[in-house]
Amino acid sequence: MKFYFALAAILLLTACNTTESSVEHWVRYDETAIIAAHAKNENVRMRYQLVQSKFQDKNQLWAPFEADLNRFSEARYSELEPLILEQDIPTLQGHVASGRMTYEDLTTFYLYRMRQMESDSNSTLHAVVALNPNAIEEAKHMDRQRKEAFHPVYGIPIMLKDNINTANMPTTAGAALLAGHFPPSNAFIVDQLALKGALILGKVNLSEWAYFFCDNCPLGYSAVGGQTLNPYGRGEFETGGSSSGSGAAVAANYAAAAIGTETSGSILSPSSLNSVVGLKPTIGLASRNGIVPISSTLDTPGPMTKNVIDNAILLDAMYGKDEADAITSEAPEKRSFLQAIETGTLHGKRLGAITALLEVDSLYSKAIDALRDGGAEVIEIAPPEVSLDGFLSVLNGDMIRDLPHYFNTAAAKEFAGMDIAGAMAFNRQDSVLNMPYGQARFEGIVADPISKGELDSLIQRLHSAGRRFFDEPMEEHSLDAVLSINNYHAAYAAVAYYPGITVPMGYHAKGEPAGLTFFAPSHEEERLLGIAAAYEVTSRHRRAP
Repeated sequence: MKFYFALAAILLLTACNTTESSVEHWVRYDETAIIAAHAKNENVRMRYQLVQSKFQDKNQLWAPFEADLNRFSEARYSELEPLILEQDIPTLQGHVASGRMTYEDLTTFYLYRMRQMESDSNSTLHAVVALNPNAIEEAKHMDRQRKEAFHPVYGIPIMLKDNINTANMPTTAGAALLAGHFPPSNAFIVDQLALKGALILGKVNLSEWAYFFCDNCPLGYSAVGGQTLNPYGRGEFETGGSSSGSGAAVAANYAAAAIGTETSGSILSPSSLNSVVGLKPTIGLASRNGIVPISSTLDTPGPMTKNVIDNAILLDAMYGKDEADAITSEAPEKRSFLQAIETGTLHGKRLGAITALLEVDSLYSKAIDALRDGGAEVIEIAPPEVSLDGFLSVLNGDMIRDLPHYFNTAAAKEFAGMDIAGAMAFNRQDSVLNMPYGQARFEGIVADPISKGELDSLIQRLHSAGRRFFDEPMEEHSLDAVLSINNYHAAYAAVAYYPGITVPMGYHAKGEPAGLTFFAPSHEEERLLGIAAAYEVTSRHRRAP
């Protein structure tokens, strides 16, 4: 077993890239004062022990594009800014069609913006961990090949959470063990996006091992990427997790959209806290093949965007049946996500508002008023009290089996035979560098004795409990969807296999974003997208950080 492969690979990668550019845009800064200011934060998850990655030299991110970015003037950036910032994908495509910009312009704009923001210690979000070195050349090719009939995502720069395999960029799950790890092939959803013409721009930071590694550690922290910061309040507000970099990068306009992953709240949480639209699909709508796992029972990738129509476009581009992920065979053959946006309405919709939330959250109450003003009938509900005891054991029981399967089938060959115990042993070789917040959740995995039979029984019990939580009020009141806040009820939706979408619903007094979250039964994404789009039209809460 080559335990030192990861460190050797990243050192080799750095050495190779250094020759491409000696320009220093990023200079490591003194973070002592930041760490000291957070030492006694009342939120234990914001007691940072470090902010900057000790593995990453950001100058290597920009090195492949140095000549192109130097030719791209500040004047051109300013000229393109109103055409690109906060614009939806159809608008971007319209600008390309009209000749006002090219896909090369769009890609270079985002790279220029990322270099500008991420190289400045006063604005960096530590959101970007890798970039596609061929991005500009690919954009030029897309300009040359552009035709009248193409998928709406064609030529549009997309970022991926760094637990999604890409053959031409490292896939690390944020972990020191995987630093510099190049998988042998793309994840299935990456190939799906490429087939539609999406331009994969780069990889974004995440909560390490999708936040199933350390306990009470900061959301958005990983050894490889450092501490992701929230663009609405750097160090003041949490980013949410585990798709932290996806939320922050979309909010900051580093790309048109991003892909996140969710097991229980990991798309809904960072989308809400970064004022973007995030959709957690029904399990099996999109393949998990080639994605670093927590749970084959509950994991799913999903789109994170600045608006609902982009969400539908990205979902349409990534879904599809995959023989290597059998659960995808259960998804309906034909989907009409984009049509759902066009026909979406609040009129005649029956939505369930949870009484307990109305009593404590004024933004939620205002959102309910907006829904009623838009024509929806909102009924107050009190979902039944159901127990999710054992939820953690589902994740433990799945991950101890699923992560070795990933290492053996979807990772570089050097990791064949690796498992949780091996990853823990690697981290103990340098605990300060590899696990400054410990690895309590990994320790919990190996300490959980749940058998495969017990796991299967527990999954069925929790599935019934999650279904009951939603189904009883939905059936009693003939509801189209249940309304929640952020990721408050994500665990119930996870075990029920129900999809959810969150849409910006405003900002708290200090400026922290919040999202209105809609849940519906399995494979009702069109229903959710239509309702969410109609709410977005009536509310228009998102504003750029």
